[in-house]
Amino acid sequence: MSYYIYADKFFLENATENDGYLEIKDNGTFGQFSSEKPEGKIIDKKGQWIAPGLVDTHIHGLLNHDVMDNDENGLRVMSKGLLQCGVTSWLPTTLTASSDQLNDVVRTISSLDNNKGAKIQGIYFEGPYFTEKHKGAQNPKYFNNPSIEEFHKWQKSAKGMIRKIAIAPEKNGSVEFTREISSENVVVALGHSDATYDQAKACVEAGAKMFTHTYNGMSGLNHREPGMVGAAMAMDNVVDELICDGHHVHPAAVKTLIKLKGQNHIALVTDCMKAGLMPDGNYILGEFPVIVEKGTARLVDGGSLAGSILQLKDAIKNVVDWNIASPAEAIRMASATAANSAGIGDSCGKILPGREAGFIILSPNMELQETYVDGVKAE
Repeated sequence: MSYYIYADKFFLENATENDGYLEIKDNGTFGQFSSEKPEGKIIDKKGQWIAPGLVDTHIHGLLNHDVMDNDENGLRVMSKGLLQCGVTSWLPTTLTASSDQLNDVVRTISSLDNNKGAKIQGIYFEGPYFTEKHKGAQNPKYFNNPSIEEFHKWQKSAKGMIRKIAIAPEKNGSVEFTREISSENVVVALGHSDATYDQAKACVEAGAKMFTHTYNGMSGLNHREPGMVGAAMAMDNVVDELICDGHHVHPAAVKTLIKLKGQNHIALVTDCMKAGLMPDGNYILGEFPVIVEKGTARLVDGGSLAGSILQLKDAIKNVVDWNIASPAEAIRMASATAANSAGIGDSCGKILPGREAGFIILSPNMELQETYVDGVKAE
């Protein structure tokens, strides 16, 4: 049965509207927004705000499950759990591993059916074409130079679901790889890299469209050698991922990048690992022991940050609380911009007539109240 939802504010794709009614059709899609009271069932959310469901395009795990576990049930648990984070669409994200293991993981993801919860809109390959100096929590024993043939093998096993892959621009063959893979409608991102500005620029000019968790795992900004950070700042038509948990990037650096690039070129991501929505303690990321405490996940050996335990609903609240972005800007960076950046903007991240009705209800202080998928409230 169709219904209308009334609220104080609506973050639509092309405007922010006050005091109105949004139609949710009986097939689970959005109808029209209207300022006039319609005939029919109305759900009253006075005092609340309606926003598109958030889109996490870089997330490894949740609720003690990891994408690399290669477990169908784990993927279902993560999808259901993401609804608690305001996320209605996501890209399961791999870690650097053996070629065969990655092949097995994508085969499992692409064969998953009867999945309830946040919708899997594709797969993000974070690695294995990275540089050891900025390895982070990636295992360098599997690092290699980009291979078009190897990627095609993975993509075949994934049934075309790989939407995004991160590489280091200084690896041999990176420009040729970027040119070919970008032409196949897969987003090439740049990260875990010690590349110079010119090396990064060469990949962008070959078709790369993103920088992975900007500032983290990349050569820093210097006034004579701008490096990867400088490239992420200076390139006009690329999108920069940002982890806004207050640990990965200082709020002042977040402010600088958002001010430079704007809401349409910043994608808020979590890079969350399996300890998300779990208590502090000892965990494993890939093959490495991790200690989770004080809001961070760090490698036991060396203390490097090892992903995050950030929830995307908290990322949008953080950038507003830090007085860096307006609510509309924060929401867009975690929904429409994130979806567009991964080539899935036609499927999610926007409130538009005819689209699947994935949306969230927020209080005016940016606290998540409810999450809806296909127009149905998540329990």
